[in-house]
Amino acid sequence: MEQVRDPRVTLRRADRPGDLGWIVMAHGELYDRQFGWGTAFETLVARIVADYATTPPSAPQEAWIAEVDGERAGCVMLVGDGQPGTARLRVLLVDPAARGLGLGTRLVETALHFARASAYRRVTLWTTDNLLSARRIYQHFGFRLTDEKPHEGFGQGLLGQTWTLELPTADRHPDSP
Repeated sequence: MEQVRDPRVTLRRADRPGDLGWIVMAHGELYDRQFGWGTAFETLVARIVADYATTPPSAPQEAWIAEVDGERAGCVMLVGDGQPGTARLRVLLVDPAARGLGLGTRLVETALHFARASAYRRVTLWTTDNLLSARRIYQHFGFRLTDEKPHEGFGQGLLGQTWTLELPTADRHPDSP
């Protein structure tokens, strides 16, 4: 009888050669295969990654890679969004072969921990309505849908969604208004 072993899962900073390129490539290939989004979406991800890599940050930012058995399997970024006290969650992805291991939840949890430690008061993100698994992760952490508009990008009619999470501060109880 074959013995089944648990995969070795690690999260680390995206600071190794190839990490940023992998984020772009993985998004381009996966979203084209799953949704037919083509190079328009890959170009958007490339701009996000290039901005992260080349623009001196005006606020704390970080990117993470999830690995399964030493292979890249997921990613996320947290960057300042230009509004005081507000961060933006970007480019969350988990490779289909690694789904079900909790990587998406762990990546978002790591980003939110960084946001709190960096004194952000709010985290926003933009996504599309068809990304149901990601939306469940965001809802699990308390993100609320704050805007929804038709989005014609990536060659399909979609609903673009903005989600927001208010982070409690030390002097404000999490349940207070």
